[in-house]
Amino acid sequence: MLEVLGLDGTTEAVYRHLLTHPERGVADTARALALDESDVRRALDRLSALALVRPAAGPGPLHTVRPELGLQALIARREEEIAAESSRLAASKAAVERLTAELAPARDVSPGFERVHGIEAVRDTLAAVRREARTEVLVLAPGGGPSGDPYAGPLPDESAPRRDVRTRAVCLHSVRNSPDALAHARRLSEQGGETRTVPALPVRLVIVDRRLAILPLDAERPGAGAVIQYGGGVLAALSALFESIWEQGEPLSGPRRRVDGAPDSTERAVLRFLARGLTDDAIAKRLGVSSRTARRVSTVLMKRLGARSRFQAGAEAARRQWV
Repeated sequence: MLEVLGLDGTTEAVYRHLLTHPERGVADTARALALDESDVRRALDRLSALALVRPAAGPGPLHTVRPELGLQALIARREEEIAAESSRLAASKAAVERLTAELAPARDVSPGFERVHGIEAVRDTLAAVRREARTEVLVLAPGGGPSGDPYAGPLPDESAPRRDVRTRAVCLHSVRNSPDALAHARRLSEQGGETRTVPALPVRLVIVDRRLAILPLDAERPGAGAVIQYGGGVLAALSALFESIWEQGEPLSGPRRRVDGAPDSTERAVLRFLARGLTDDAIAKRLGVSSRTARRVSTVLMKRLGARSRFQAGAEAARRQWV
């Protein structure tokens, strides 16, 4: 109930107990609450940091600050933080509005932008630019075959370029478990294309002839709309991003690479996500796997590293040069 003020369940329980039993020390409090003494000490450290307990001037090991004083002060501090965050959010909203205005449609202008809205418009745009391709199509897409995601199919049959147009697609490792994705990759190979896989992708992306790039307006809703980037430095940066990811990819037609004793590319990605503090659900979304699978991989890695926390796992992985 008091987590928003910085007190987790154990810390709140210890605080409540000391309010009614101020004479009790660590051992007595631990017995009363059925906790380990180490848990009580951590709770006391947290309460001290929040100025809710301090060394007693008189009898008793600690002085516990009454809630009408200590908690009200925390509430006031939290309200100030929320007000400051609201101010920053308002400034960010204004910046986003300015950026949106700058991304006005600019067809036939190079360099420039165009925006399209709605999943059908996105599909039509992707199909059109693939048909117009002259030399190459580069794709970053989570899946390996047609689905509800307009970027999921690296090369839908109905919009396939000519055979002299080279197509390279990078998908997630998870597509290796999909018969449809594998069949789609075979069709792509028959048309002269290549597919590689990586553990995670930073963005959905289609680049055609190095002259334009298409990526979602909203990364969480790829069908909501798309930005078309024509030429310029941004396109060059996106092309370099694709080449970097392509070099890290593993051919879908071959087995996954692995060095004995070292984590594979998926495990390395999970370790990077752990170090960043991502939850299992967030990791699963980035890897294109179930939350249960992400949780299992995280648990196994933490055991291998002898880590008790996600942050510790990331730090130990960095020490071993695994990430």
